[in-house]
Amino acid sequence: MPDWDNIFTKQGRVFEEPHRDMTRLVELFRNRDVTRILDLGCGTGRHLVFLSGMDFEMYGFDASPRALSLARQWLDEEGLTADIRIHRMEEPFPYGGGFFDAVISIQVIHHNLMTDILATVREVERVIRPGGILFVSVPVMHMGPVEKEHDWDHREVEAGTYIPHKGPESGIPHHYFTPAELTRVFSAFALLELYMDDTEHRCFLGVKK
Repeated sequence: MPDWDNIFTKQGRVFEEPHRDMTRLVELFRNRDVTRILDLGCGTGRHLVFLSGMDFEMYGFDASPRALSLARQWLDEEGLTADIRIHRMEEPFPYGGGFFDAVISIQVIHHNLMTDILATVREVERVIRPGGILFVSVPVMHMGPVEKEHDWDHREVEAGTYIPHKGPESGIPHHYFTPAELTRVFSAFALLELYMDDTEHRCFLGVKK
């Protein structure tokens, strides 16, 4: 998968605010005795900062050294801590089985070919304890005409997976999950909710069986 360093170098933090549903998830986490959370593909740290500030024990990894540098800086500015490291999501996670009470992954896990996505999902299953929480958001493929500045010239490379040849994420795979596929891929989790958020991303919320 292409390196994200250029994107983070050009755009900085990219996202400043946490996902709109994170406050609601905090309540769920507390009701489910969640203390230790992994942010898979933590980027520049918006959820590390938010959840560490809510007194959760935060861990995160990302493939971009530049993103992690920005995340560390942000945590330091806020006087917060998190265990963060450079790691690629398609490789075995550097944590023991059942280590986490929850895993979140916001607009990240779809950035790969399906073989690698499934490898990531197996690792997610492994590191979450039974009864732990998973929250994932992924984009939805929009059909029909697209404004010129948003035409990334997507080309399908396998079923449901496209690589844009234009735009800021040129060369980076994008897999577009159907609702049925998302439920099937995460079948190790009992579904709590499957819905569209206010940014038109599909969200999966489940509990490890």
